[in-house]
Amino acid sequence: MSVVEPVAPLDRRRVAPSAAVIVVIGAFCMATAMGIGRFAFTPMLPLMQESQGLTLAEGAWLATVNYLGYLVGAVLGFVRPPRPGAATRTGLALVAVSTLGMAVTSGMPVWLALRFVAGVASALVMIGIAGWALTQLGTLGRGALGGVIFGAVGVSIAVVGAIVFVVATTVDDPRWAWAVLGVFSAIVLVTTWRRLVREPTVHATRAAAAPPLDRESWLLIVCYSVAGFGYIVPATFLPAVARALVNDPAVFGWIWPAFGIAAAIGTIATSTFLPKAPLVMAVGTLAPVLHMSIAALVVSAICVGGTFILVTLAGLQEARRIARGSPTRAVAGMTASFALGQLAGPLLAHTGPSALGAMRLPSIVATIALVLGATVLLLRRPTPVAPPLD
Repeated sequence: MSVVEPVAPLDRRRVAPSAAVIVVIGAFCMATAMGIGRFAFTPMLPLMQESQGLTLAEGAWLATVNYLGYLVGAVLGFVRPPRPGAATRTGLALVAVSTLGMAVTSGMPVWLALRFVAGVASALVMIGIAGWALTQLGTLGRGALGGVIFGAVGVSIAVVGAIVFVVATTVDDPRWAWAVLGVFSAIVLVTTWRRLVREPTVHATRAAAAPPLDRESWLLIVCYSVAGFGYIVPATFLPAVARALVNDPAVFGWIWPAFGIAAAIGTIATSTFLPKAPLVMAVGTLAPVLHMSIAALVVSAICVGGTFILVTLAGLQEARRIARGSPTRAVAGMTASFALGQLAGPLLAHTGPSALGAMRLPSIVATIALVLGATVLLLRRPTPVAPPLD
């Protein structure tokens, strides 16, 4: 008579997820954090102007506090690197709460607070997913799939733009769009929570343990900060400017989906294109200044949308190269530099009396900065965009 040993219950937290599961979770988390937490306000701005009386200056402040929150979240992650899974769960919860809050509240003070929280949340998810998903993909030898995760950002931008377009052409009330996006964020939080409990094998080390950055790394950090400034003006005001040109949602409503589609396609660009990406971004930034038309705005959406995710991916690759055992802290540092550049754009936009005038000065300054940044990248050894992250 044989004795059968009882089988211990399977602890799902100890089972390493497959590459496909990691990519799906990472993609939905990034789509929620960036497509909703960061960029949902951009297509929502003209709708809030139309139905809630939001002024361009107020819109610029709402964008600015979101970018400030993103910077704060990145700095917190840099000073004290969090556990990747915990950071992602916390960020997703804050995105859901702050987005639903936009649907049920009114008034600038509350909106400013909610958009700030959403910015902090977006940074936490960015840092968390870079540590949770990219580390595990690297361990599995599937690091190139990280591009799929970040490609989801562009897809989510396009989808969010489409949702806002439907709302604008039917009920014409931004609260419905905020509610739909908030519910979606909550669903992503609930469905990914258990998987995110399992942390990757390589945890972030404390800031004090990380080596100092060398001269080459600081040059790249400055270039990424410039890229953050270069893309943020079109990424904040393109739909509002399109509305100022043609006040028809059936026309200006397509600008933001085009931006997102270009961002999704941009993730397949090769490493040889990377040093030239700021130049393409500069063309898109300057196009509306040279010729203010819907066609110029479409060019801007394609050029800027198609490069900013590529630049972000390159920044994460460089962060991993310089990490030396602390990828979460390095990613947080790169994220913070990108966030610093983003703060200047909406602030400079206050100098314009209208949506059309608001883009002029920051676009010219951004174009000059992007050309200088591209020159630095072209004169140094290019950083690979999508090698295996192991």
